[in-house]
Amino acid sequence: MLHIVSYRIYLENITAIGSRVVGSPENEIFTVNYLLEQVKAIEIESSHIHTISVDIQRPTGTFSIDFLGGFTSYYDNITNVVVKLEPRNGAEHAVLSNCHFDSVPNTVGASDDAVSCSVMLEILHALSKSPEPLQHAVIFLFNGAEESILQASHGFITQHPWAKSVRAFINLEAAGVGGKELVFQTGPENPWLVQAYISAAKHPFGCVVAQEVFQSGIIPAETDFRIYRDFGKIPGIDLAFIENGYIYHTKYDTADRILTDSIQRAGDNILGVIKYLAKSDKLARSHEYRHGNMVFFDVFGMFILAYPARVGTIMNYIISALTILYLGKKVLQPRKRAINYLKELAIAFGFTILSWLATLIGVLIVAVFISLIGHTLSWYTHFYVSVFLYGTATWAKLILVHTLAKTFYYKNTNEQFLGEIFFDVPVAFWSITLVLLTSLGVSSAFICAIWVAFPLLTKLMIYKELKEKGATMKFVMIYLLGMFIPQLYLLYLNWLIFEMFIPIMGRSGSEIPPDLIVAAFTVVTSILMSSYLLMFIYFVRSTKKTIITLTTVFAVTFILVCSGIFFPYSSDSANPRPKRIFLQHMNRRFHGLDGHLEKSDSGIWINGLDYGGMSHVTPHIPELNDSIRTKCEEESPLCGFPWILPVDYLFRKNWYLPAPGVTPKKPVHFQLLSKEQTPWDSTNLTFEITGPSHMSLYLRPHQGSTLFRWSVGDGTPVANSVDGDYFVFYSHGLQAVPWHLWIELKALDEPAKGMVTLAIVTHYFFGEDQTSPQLHALINRFPNWTFPSAWVSTYDQFIF
Repeated sequence: MLHIVSYRIYLENITAIGSRVVGSPENEIFTVNYLLEQVKAIEIESSHIHTISVDIQRPTGTFSIDFLGGFTSYYDNITNVVVKLEPRNGAEHAVLSNCHFDSVPNTVGASDDAVSCSVMLEILHALSKSPEPLQHAVIFLFNGAEESILQASHGFITQHPWAKSVRAFINLEAAGVGGKELVFQTGPENPWLVQAYISAAKHPFGCVVAQEVFQSGIIPAETDFRIYRDFGKIPGIDLAFIENGYIYHTKYDTADRILTDSIQRAGDNILGVIKYLAKSDKLARSHEYRHGNMVFFDVFGMFILAYPARVGTIMNYIISALTILYLGKKVLQPRKRAINYLKELAIAFGFTILSWLATLIGVLIVAVFISLIGHTLSWYTHFYVSVFLYGTATWAKLILVHTLAKTFYYKNTNEQFLGEIFFDVPVAFWSITLVLLTSLGVSSAFICAIWVAFPLLTKLMIYKELKEKGATMKFVMIYLLGMFIPQLYLLYLNWLIFEMFIPIMGRSGSEIPPDLIVAAFTVVTSILMSSYLLMFIYFVRSTKKTIITLTTVFAVTFILVCSGIFFPYSSDSANPRPKRIFLQHMNRRFHGLDGHLEKSDSGIWINGLDYGGMSHVTPHIPELNDSIRTKCEEESPLCGFPWILPVDYLFRKNWYLPAPGVTPKKPVHFQLLSKEQTPWDSTNLTFEITGPSHMSLYLRPHQGSTLFRWSVGDGTPVANSVDGDYFVFYSHGLQAVPWHLWIELKALDEPAKGMVTLAIVTHYFFGEDQTSPQLHALINRFPNWTFPSAWVSTYDQFIF
């Protein structure tokens, strides 16, 4: 039995500690002590049939990951709180439940991920008190370094002795604040895990479409799921809260915004799944059930349908075969009629493709214009604007093209024949798409299967009615009823995708106009939903009123958007939609080959996380205008700016406000310890680095030089695929020994300008070094609809 009061107490106490950044006392001491106190209290109340063991792990390690173009991570003395609940006589196998208690700077991280840790504490409490014995152990990993790009999970799965017993895992994450927790990744393979979730979760919610979208890399995010999958070779389930992503990773992610029902729902689901797995015979022999993936999708949030992907493949090909039979019957007529049918089908297909292309181009032109005049993101707070602006334009254009085709080309053609032809076009299109996606192994092809099976079945029911009486009211009603389920499901799926993607547009970078993405998605969605409805254009007498109405709504919305009436952001306390801004008060120092300082500067470096830049902020802070836009230092890696991650290609619009230098009390110390020639004719450079808990290291070999080995990752340097520079992300816990790093370079001759440019970047995310008087004063001037996240950084560049 789970107690909702306990959830809330755990959550409020964890978030009351404050921002829990890796390396801070709040993360490494206060939160750890709180977790240990709660586990101790739970142990006192536990049943005698269970044993609870606790271990504090402080791992040091390194790995490379191809996230954000590829970089290498190094961590030292970070923290994991590991709790094992097992039968009194022990257990050979275990299921792992993972959350993280650290947060990003300047937020208490209630949803990401304190609420998950609260849920895990209460699940531990409930299981430990239960009189029911467990067959397998349950390991609860409260990891203290996820926001530092998955470091703590790597430390656990590669170094902790208990990791060897883990056969499956559940990862609890967040991409929003509250709402339903969505299963958005499973596997790899191991379809029994999906079946376990469906069987055991009280309120299952998930879709393979979300899994394939996330794993495509479209969403710039990663979770601990990847670490367990890639480094532990363990199958699992990845769940995340997805509602209200507008305030994810902001100061608004607080405990009071997470509804009690949301916490209770997550607790019931996860407890059910963990109990199921901990008692499952399949867990011990999970390798025997590895083969194959699952197609799974929830039906309007009520229940989940799932079947093996191989079964889905057979079903999809059978449905495609039925389409071939349906269309083949029309082709196998007397030759003249068959040729005429194929000719008309091809022409109708051409008109349909023309309508799609004309609509897409037209709507994208509108989106480009809106972006160029500086009124992008008008729909960010007002979602309906995207529907009235891009949705109406899309439908008006689609209807217009087909109306013109009907008026000028099909003027004397029988309407029943046109109805047949323009029904067969989407059937053929969806069937071709179904075969293509199925052959590529895309599980989301089930959507195409729905859009072929339901229309074909409906057509069989009303074929006689259409042939004998034409488009009667009975025909229309039965036809629309047959389309109702696929239309409704596609609408439901589109809403889920919009709910995830619209908030991401507020942090997707300065390079891709978000209006283009929303416009394109609206067009594609409308094309899919209209595919079986366009035939009605050829039945009705006139579409004039419809086109005029849609065009009028579009025109009015377009004028209002261009006038700037729809402000993108909101400071509404109940439902904020803040603009995200990063500010770094930084010192930069550039050293020459001889070690002498060549140039230096200091100031506040500003990045807006969305395409709008500073255009809305400038009226409030006039000096933040395009006259202080930064210029790239072409000879420096990552343009010579202090990035925490290699995301410079996403944020090329930066602002730099000159300011006095900063003097952190814990400055970075960077020293070349040795330079040696190796027997294999390379140059080995060994460095010692000390500094704050978060640092970044950039490397750019000069022309004629090659970086071929180093002491991080697996020893083979991984260059970023975007700019070719090498990036190492470093973090440490409360205390750490000096970081010793060596690199090996090969050069034909030692270049006169050196072999490599190296930069060490520091980030002060907490404590008295985090801010400065100038930074504090500037933050206070930002309007209340912004969320400025600020810290102090330094950039030191050297040439060797």
